[in-house]
Amino acid sequence: MAAESAKEFEALEAQAATLLSLFKQAGYESVAPSIIQPADIFLDRVGEAIRNRTYVFNDLAGEELCLRPDLTVPVSRLYLERHPEADVEARYCYNGPAFRFQPGGGSQAHPREFRQAGIESFGAEDREKADAETVLLAVEAVRGAGLKDYALRFGDIGLFYVLLNALDLPERWRLKLRHYFWRPPVFHVLLARLARGERPDGEGAAAALAATIGNDDAIRAEELVANYLETKGLPLAGNRTLSEIVERLLDLAADLRAQPLKKEVATVIDYYLAVSAKPKEAIDRIAMIAKGAGIDLGNALAAETRRFERLSREGVDLSDTIFATEFGRSLEYYSGLVFQIETRGRETLHIAGGGRYDGLLADLGAPQEVPAVGSAIHTERLLAAIQGPPR
Repeated sequence: MAAESAKEFEALEAQAATLLSLFKQAGYESVAPSIIQPADIFLDRVGEAIRNRTYVFNDLAGEELCLRPDLTVPVSRLYLERHPEADVEARYCYNGPAFRFQPGGGSQAHPREFRQAGIESFGAEDREKADAETVLLAVEAVRGAGLKDYALRFGDIGLFYVLLNALDLPERWRLKLRHYFWRPPVFHVLLARLARGERPDGEGAAAALAATIGNDDAIRAEELVANYLETKGLPLAGNRTLSEIVERLLDLAADLRAQPLKKEVATVIDYYLAVSAKPKEAIDRIAMIAKGAGIDLGNALAAETRRFERLSREGVDLSDTIFATEFGRSLEYYSGLVFQIETRGRETLHIAGGGRYDGLLADLGAPQEVPAVGSAIHTERLLAAIQGPPR
């Protein structure tokens, strides 16, 4: 068993050397960001699916820290340490461990500690070119490592935002739908209720209390809620402070005042999020949906077409590629292109993935939004897919 582990470690190290050599030849500088990271950044930005699986702890000084669940945020922080004004174009590559809780203790395919090899590009103004180069380099990397049978899956978070901005819907619901887009089950429940003309959480004691505070400011609302809790003899629930309860009630009050969402608008969103097909077919379907809704997505769809034409010209086989409008709703920092390289067969393994995240660096402290795109390869899965099942 020990000999087998040593052999696998050697194979992973050799594979990592091959991947990093390719990345460095493409102009990416090798970096090694810290394994221990501030927890709040990840808990705020990575999304619920990973947030619930992040190892979080407090050090002796009381600071909340975490073991990095991915390397995009740590590499982004390293970029800002080097370039606080975020005004320099830079390309970094890396290979190192990441950590995520796995129900049941983890498995060979889903370990608690795993390695990622990847690339991150910051400050490239030609976004379409940078997107295509990222996908091409990720494909070249897994192919160069020996992966022969794989498929590509694409999505575009930015295209959904373009759709929402083009539709005639109350701003309140536009913001809500953007916010809950990252939580698909909640999103679809919300959309269904709005389509029926219902307000979310429009009944019950919380809604009745929210209706009483109306347009009051936070200070006045806090007084009203404090009086209500005292009159009813109700203690503060859980760990929520009075100000947090008031904030949620003011949000609910705004929901109750908002105009209803038109059913036909909800239908357009449902149709859009049901699109999953080969790239050209998917783009054509979205164009038909937009035409039927009387909205213009021409520029955004033209950009999608250019992306796939470019990838095809550069030698990427798109015959088994899917563009799915639902895809990419796992990491909340994504803002545009998202893609995944996966194995084919009885068990689909997610080998590599990535996307565009233009807003992340501003959230981390950059003075302005910074164009950014990257990709990470799950190297244990890549090696397992290349070697095939044990004999």
